[in-house]
Amino acid sequence: MKNNPVIAVEKLRETPYAQVLCYPRLEQQVLEDRIRELKGLGVLAIEFSGGKTVSNLKVLGKGCVGIVVAAYTRNGKAALKIRRTDADRKGMQHEAEMLKKANTLNVGPALLGFSSNFLLMEFVEGKLLPEWLDSLKGEKEHVKTRIKRVLRKLLAQCWRMDKAGLDHGELSHAPKHIIIKADDSPCIVDFETASTRRKPSNLTSLCQYLFISSMVAEKLREKLGEIGTQRLVEALRAYKRSFSEENFRRVLSVCGLPLDEIA
Repeated sequence: MKNNPVIAVEKLRETPYAQVLCYPRLEQQVLEDRIRELKGLGVLAIEFSGGKTVSNLKVLGKGCVGIVVAAYTRNGKAALKIRRTDADRKGMQHEAEMLKKANTLNVGPALLGFSSNFLLMEFVEGKLLPEWLDSLKGEKEHVKTRIKRVLRKLLAQCWRMDKAGLDHGELSHAPKHIIIKADDSPCIVDFETASTRRKPSNLTSLCQYLFISSMVAEKLREKLGEIGTQRLVEALRAYKRSFSEENFRRVLSVCGLPLDEIA
């Protein structure tokens, strides 16, 4: 078998491809229903590639709710999230709605379509944040500038979500939820636990991950130097009381990030 086989939708009935489409329990009627849904979404083929494995096939991601693979439509390459047959939710509508709301804030991969068992999204090419940090090379001040630009954009995305009442839900532990593109544009992904019903804590959660308690925080301290943790905690407390621009800019200042967006 080729390393990264691209399989037409009609051939997904064959083993082991069908086992990925209906992971972890394959049933013939469920398989037929899912192939019908894929055709309805305009999916022509699926590529089995990535850093995870399901049924001895490579995939982009594997979680409690879904399997993520690369897919091809008439408009090109996309990311396809497949609902697991044992997922604790009946469909993909909620995640689609959360991602759609994020898109209105210029956050997340673009939603391209969804059905009961699938979420079709923009394919985001890039590196996960920890991997991106490790890959940075060059003059120290240039590297610091690149990092600060990315973090500034990330925190701005979180601020927009906070103000809009959309809570991502998993940014306090975010090694798999932030992809940095080749042009240093950050993209927050995976909105399966997002909600508009709880008080958002995107910026406070991400700041905790980036600057206080994670392996990434250690990497950032090495590259950017120490920041005043107590001052950051105090700034975040004020921010939690009010998602005002003044409080947001205070957080940026404490973190040593540019107060204004840098292209």
